[in-house]
Amino acid sequence: MSREVVVADLVRADARQLKMPGLARGFEALARQARGEKWAFEEYLHETLQAEVTSRADSAVRNRLAQARFPETKTLGEFDFDAADGVDAQAVADLARGEWIGRGDNVVLAGPIGTGKTHLAIALGVEAARQRRHVGFWRAADLVRGLVEARDKRELGRAQARLRRVELLILDEVGFVPFDRTGGELLFNLLADRYERRRAVLVTTNLAFAEWPRVFADDEKLTTALLDRLAERATILTTRGKSYRMRRRAGGGASTASTPAKSTEPRTTPSPRSRKE
Repeated sequence: MSREVVVADLVRADARQLKMPGLARGFEALARQARGEKWAFEEYLHETLQAEVTSRADSAVRNRLAQARFPETKTLGEFDFDAADGVDAQAVADLARGEWIGRGDNVVLAGPIGTGKTHLAIALGVEAARQRRHVGFWRAADLVRGLVEARDKRELGRAQARLRRVELLILDEVGFVPFDRTGGELLFNLLADRYERRRAVLVTTNLAFAEWPRVFADDEKLTTALLDRLAERATILTTRGKSYRMRRRAGGGASTASTPAKSTEPRTTPSPRSRKE
């Protein structure tokens, strides 16, 4: 066994012990490039450490995407703005930068069923996760059900603490399923707490605000207080038109909602860098 092979095995073992998988994957290819281009030792060291930095950043993004629990992965690149009636592509691009999340502002996506609200919500959540923000996606009915169950098990405080760690809370399909008074109060308390703590919320709904009381057990006072907090610092985007799914059926199955899917996986294996002579 050559000295070179022995040293490579030792480096891999050291990298495992130090939990540096990016360095372990990239050091040999970088070593060959360093010898061929006659890098200084410091340059080679920098490049191997940079491979580890890149690996950790990519791993963090993958973890954020997994923790968000999106029902499926959707991206802005897949969204067909030409087919989306009323959606301002520039406004969505501005939201994708994520500054509103840092400010603790809110976004409301309102419009008929099947007009792309959930796609946009997931895509904006994916962009936030790529910025290494903590994102959580819930269908509103599922979240309220979980809060009620946590209260019944006397674990509500723990559940609320977990939700506070989420930088962007995405509530999908508000209005599809009405809540009883208990569920409505729990959701109100959650959103009121996020308002006070300046934590961002993104809501999708098929209802006009005037129709929200029927979702909250016809409690107009509670609904008004909730909307007052939600809308005060909110960007409201309205989608219009017919359902994409209905259009697909009418068109014989051709999709008008999106372009072919693109990979959302971050690059995990760094390639040897390109250097100018």
